[in-house]
Amino acid sequence: SIQPPEKPLQAEEWNRLRESFRSPEIFEEVMFNSMVRCNSPIDVAKSLLTHVAKSKGDIAYNLLIKYLALCVQQGQTSEIRDTYDIMKIRFRILESGAYNLLIRGLSNSDQWRMALTLLEEVKKIMIPSRTNYESCIKAASRHQEMNLAFELYHEMLAKDLVPTLDVLQAFFDFSRGMKGAELQKELFGILLYLRDNQIYPHKTFMRSIKLWFESIPGGNWRGHLTNIKDSGQCPVCNHQLEDSDLTEEEYNNLRERIIRDVIHGTDTFRKTSPQEFEAFQTFVENRLPFDIVIDGLNVSHIKPRKMQCENLFDAVNCLAKENARLLVLGRKHMLINSSNWKRGIMKEMQNKADFFFAENISEDDAFLLYATLQSGKHCKFVTRDFLRDHKACLADSLTRHLFRKWQRGHQIVFSPSVEGKRINFLPAFCYDCVVQTTGDTWHIPYKDTFEEKYSYRVPRKWLCIQQK
Repeated sequence: SIQPPEKPLQAEEWNRLRESFRSPEIFEEVMFNSMVRCNSPIDVAKSLLTHVAKSKGDIAYNLLIKYLALCVQQGQTSEIRDTYDIMKIRFRILESGAYNLLIRGLSNSDQWRMALTLLEEVKKIMIPSRTNYESCIKAASRHQEMNLAFELYHEMLAKDLVPTLDVLQAFFDFSRGMKGAELQKELFGILLYLRDNQIYPHKTFMRSIKLWFESIPGGNWRGHLTNIKDSGQCPVCNHQLEDSDLTEEEYNNLRERIIRDVIHGTDTFRKTSPQEFEAFQTFVENRLPFDIVIDGLNVSHIKPRKMQCENLFDAVNCLAKENARLLVLGRKHMLINSSNWKRGIMKEMQNKADFFFAENISEDDAFLLYATLQSGKHCKFVTRDFLRDHKACLADSLTRHLFRKWQRGHQIVFSPSVEGKRINFLPAFCYDCVVQTTGDTWHIPYKDTFEEKYSYRVPRKWLCIQQK
């Protein structure tokens, strides 16, 4: 590491610094990295660039990129434009890193329309990145050009780029107080996108949605934060939320698709042998139906400070209460007496539940899905996984939607109990925990904290918006 000078240097001063540096051949690169890190004044960086150009007759691409990064960091619009002009003349095609910086830098400036021109340029050579689109969308929204922002948003979705919650929130923030049926339709569309993808907004995003609704001219919308009753009724508007149950037809359709695409598809047998899976099917068919299927290995890690077999034992005891028929998916190593798996505790558990012990490398999810779906609509399952991979194997969006809905209504999750000693489970909901509307009401489940990655944990808090 090297400390950048505080003011521009002359050629001989740069040369002296370079010669005193341990590896003179990478001096400029290290110096520029350090300037970006210390956010050095632009004229200091410029004096080094000028020195390099004079002494070598040329400036390497990677040095220009680092200089550009410093300009973007400081919002130096005219420098960003000049650097772009130099790069365009010197290198016919730029790579994605340069375009990312240029688009980000320009979209935050009064020259934001130039970022749109660059986006068009990127499209000719590659698929623009999510950040390229989002920088332009935010710039258009900031300047109240909502039609343009939505056009870019739809283009981005069509290219299978997943928008961040940040950009979705920006749409609501910048549309506040604006009139227009078309605009309203677009924003409702974003709420339906959250619904279709089971996305739960975090608190700040939820507030933006609430404020937008309440700002619609002549809309008379009012939002309230609430908790839905166990019966699925909203205490604010008394509306009954959608049922989480699938119809017989939907359930059978889903079961067939999962057994065909996921279980007999390509992914199961990578980690398990066809013979083992056949043995499991026979085992299940002879003991159907189960009430709850438990991913034993997954559950055994709930409380890291406890012995694994104790965690599983607590879970089985807690779930076996109502004479429920349990199936625990285990692994063969659980049968070998060890510090984590005590033979006595294992024996006692086997009196309360059916156990199937798979090879130590098997993939549990396929077993879990198969046993749960074969047991019928009432059967629930317990795992801390989100089963994301399997959703990806389902070819069409309708089946994916059914799978998610089934999962929301059938996955039993752990409740972090107050004293931390006992394991508690939250029952699966009888209502569907997903954004929903009746036209004059919207119900939006939200999370307290921001999570970019999707979680299987269904939120307990809701925003109820109704039109008076």
